[in-house]
Amino acid sequence: MEPVVNLWRAGLDRVPGEVWERDGLRVLILADNALTSLPPDIGRLRRLHTLDLGHNALVSLPEEIGELTGLDRCLYLHDNRLAELPRSLGRLDRVAYLNVGDNPLGALPEEIGRMAGLVELRAQRCGLRELPESLGGLTALRELWLRGNALVSLPASAAGLRELREVELRENALEEVPGALRGLPLLRRLDLRGNRLREVPGWLADLPALEKLDLRWSGVRPAPRLSAELARRGCVVLW
Repeated sequence: MEPVVNLWRAGLDRVPGEVWERDGLRVLILADNALTSLPPDIGRLRRLHTLDLGHNALVSLPEEIGELTGLDRCLYLHDNRLAELPRSLGRLDRVAYLNVGDNPLGALPEEIGRMAGLVELRAQRCGLRELPESLGGLTALRELWLRGNALVSLPASAAGLRELREVELRENALEEVPGALRGLPLLRRLDLRGNRLREVPGWLADLPALEKLDLRWSGVRPAPRLSAELARRGCVVLW
């Protein structure tokens, strides 16, 4: 049985020092506590594959988090008070699942594009107005969840995210469907609810894998010909 420390809802405002001595630890769960900071000692846990820091009161993360190069499963940072992410996250190029949602970030660091192992990225309700151009470096990404930000576009580099299956852009400030999504061969679900769209582009019919297009509360509907073509291909369109 792999070494696990589970301190979920343990009422902690600091992590017990003995945790940092367990350098063989594989899973560390510190979710739902009252942690406001972490010591640099966290960098000792280089065999961790999963780290859960969600639902705390963290205002910053030490750069030493980038020394956790064994992380190859999950890194949960959601529901904290983080105003920025450390650039050292870019060293964690094996993490598959990253959730930074519900933090007042305002921006994601360029270095996030080096996290080449990401399969799923969640950054909902982070006050994002744009995404870094380095996003295109996440070539293994399958799911991108960005609900409740202030995005007006996606970077051109997103056209290189050829493994994307699901994109959630609900409740942003989009006036156009991001052209960077055009031609993505595996995109199955595109959620554009609650944006400010002016039209529905015909190229959506050229997405070969599209199964669901959600346009509710965006003030637009597809042209009849486009609706018919999408329906013929089995794509469900909601508006």
